[in-house]
Amino acid sequence: MRRLVVAAVVAGGLVLTGCSSDGGSLPSSVQSGASALASAANSLASVASSAAASAEAAASSALASVKGGLDAKGDVTVGGVVTDSDGKVSVPVTVTNRTSQPYKYTIQISFEDGSGKLLDAAVLTVPEVAAAGTAEATAKSNRKLDGTVTAKVGSALRY
Repeated sequence: MRRLVVAAVVAGGLVLTGCSSDGGSLPSSVQSGASALASAANSLASVASSAAASAEAAASSALASVKGGLDAKGDVTVGGVVTDSDGKVSVPVTVTNRTSQPYKYTIQISFEDGSGKLLDAAVLTVPEVAAAGTAEATAKSNRKLDGTVTAKVGSALRY
């Protein structure tokens, strides 16, 4: 989606900075089209931002529903992000239970672009991890993400 927004903005900019062969101003139909294109690019950017905010809100809600959870962010590591055939991204998640009793984990993974802007968020629940044990899981984005994407642990609770 980000490529589409960039293409729309570049195309709009090219139209706006173009000039007619007689050195005059652009025809009103071209100006109107450029304005509509710029508006569409802004709308697409707004939709992408809204989707990321919605995913983050859903993730926060899922974490808030965990009763009696303890912060376990230090128990969770993420591997490298991979783009799947459907355009969504996934990342391997490793949970290491350093305690002497088994726990479940609920983890929020944040997917960000190269500048740290949130693109999407996912929540996964890892069923009981044995005492002093390790478990593997995979977090997947909720939608197709373009460009360079990194993943980080937003929050993690054990209970």
